[in-house]
Amino acid sequence: MTVQMRKKNKTNFSEVIKSHKLPILPLDTRWHEIFPDDEKTPEIRILERKVNDLMMKQGRLVNEIKDLKKLKSKVMNDIVENMNIDSSKAGQAKAKKQDRNKKYILEINDKIARETEELELIPYEIREANEALLAESMEICYNRIRKQRELIKEANQWIEKTRAELTERILMKQDMESVNDKIYSYLHDLLGHNIMEAFDSNIWDD
Repeated sequence: MTVQMRKKNKTNFSEVIKSHKLPILPLDTRWHEIFPDDEKTPEIRILERKVNDLMMKQGRLVNEIKDLKKLKSKVMNDIVENMNIDSSKAGQAKAKKQDRNKKYILEINDKIARETEELELIPYEIREANEALLAESMEICYNRIRKQRELIKEANQWIEKTRAELTERILMKQDMESVNDKIYSYLHDLLGHNIMEAFDSNIWDD
């Protein structure tokens, strides 16, 4: 198969699967049965790793946003607890701390916004990577099916040939047994039991 044909097949596969809801292949046990680790091509490994990396990134972002929201809540509570500011030295220290906390809240909000925006794109990136993995998987599967069909065809031809040879040999065996029976019967009738018994040890020595 030429490179041009490979690219054409991948494009066709990609177009077909875009309208379908697909399982995440690296999480699908049936996919792993078809593609055990020792049978994965370099391309399959690269695409699978990309899907796995994106899922790990998704999980990391979810946890980071959750932690940032907890931190924001903690800082907000600290701001509320230190709202009573006066002109004393302690009050001035509280005021500085409030300024730091407000600045910190802005930084946290900015980071939450950036990571939330990044997180919202992840499902599309996972789907795209998963579709690429499926397209490559389908091409390999169809190539395997084609090769296996050729082997099955060869096996069927061998079976048919062997079956015909077996039938021929069975008939040959039956014919020879029939001839042997006729010869032995003739000799037995011609020479009698006693003489034939003396010769039988030579005939049946196998």
